[in-house]
Amino acid sequence: MGLSESCIMSSCIKPLRQSNKTSPVVLLHCFDSSCLEWRCTYPLLEEAGLEAWAVDVLGWGFSDLETRPPCDVASKRHHLYQLWKSYMKRPMILVGPSLGASAAIDFAVHYPEAVEKLVLINPSVYAEGTGELAKLPKLVAYAGVSFLQSLPLRFYANMLAFNGIPFFTILDWTSVGRLHCLLPWWKDATVNFMLSGGYNVISQIKQVKHRTLIICGQHDQIVSYQLVVKLHSELSNAIIREVPGSGHLPHVDNPKCVAKLIADFAQGDADVDAKSQFGLPQLTALPR
Repeated sequence: MGLSESCIMSSCIKPLRQSNKTSPVVLLHCFDSSCLEWRCTYPLLEEAGLEAWAVDVLGWGFSDLETRPPCDVASKRHHLYQLWKSYMKRPMILVGPSLGASAAIDFAVHYPEAVEKLVLINPSVYAEGTGELAKLPKLVAYAGVSFLQSLPLRFYANMLAFNGIPFFTILDWTSVGRLHCLLPWWKDATVNFMLSGGYNVISQIKQVKHRTLIICGQHDQIVSYQLVVKLHSELSNAIIREVPGSGHLPHVDNPKCVAKLIADFAQGDADVDAKSQFGLPQLTALPR
C-alpha cells in the first residue's frame, strides 16, 4: 500500500479452487460491515461453480490496520486493486450491496480493465459523501462513531434493513454484523473515512459502460425504488431484477434467490426465470 510498498494483512474469504476459465466473482459489503455479510449466499455461489471472493473493504471488516493507513475512498480503491492485481489478475464480476455499490462504481470507473460486469444490490449511490459529518471536530466525530458501534443502534438498523425477520434472528445478525467494530483500530479507520468526505459517485454513474445487474428488494426501507429506477436509466447497459418479500439486504434474508441471480448473470443467462427453481414470481426488467 502506498509509496512505501508496505503490506496489509487483508481479510477475505478465498475460493476453494481458482480457475482461469471463469471470471472471479468479488463480493463487497455494505457500509461498515464485513465479508461475514455473505455467509449465507457465499456457499450457494460456490455450489453454482463460481470462483467467489468475499473481501473486506479497507477500514472495515477484519484486516490488520495496526499501522493505521488512510481509509479514504482513494485508499479503499487502491487496496482493492492491489488485491485484484495480486490474486485474481483477470476481469471480475464486482458485486456491491448498498454503499458497496458506490465502491463498485468508483472502482469500475477508475480501473475499467479489472471489471467485466457489475452487480449492484439495493444500491446507495446518490448520497453526496458524508456531507456535514466531514466538518465535525475530531472529538465529536469519535463520539458519533462510538454511538455507531452501540448494540441498540445496530439492532435498529437491522430492523429497518430486514423484512419480517424474527426478533432473535435480528439479534443474532446484529451481533455478527458488529464483530469487526470490536477491533482496536475500528474507530480510527471509521473517523478517517467520515472526515475524508466518503463516497460521492453521482458524477461517475454515466461513465460506467459495463454490463450491470441491479438487484432490489421488494420491501427495501432504506433505498427508495425511485432511486433504483433512476440509476437504471442513467446506466447505459443495465437490467433490474426484484427479490420478492426481501428488504435492504436480500443476500442475507433471501440468499437462494440472490445467488441464482448472480450465478445466471455471471454465466451469461441474466434473463433466466427464477420462478421454476424457487417458486418466486417472474423477475422482470423495467422498461428503459
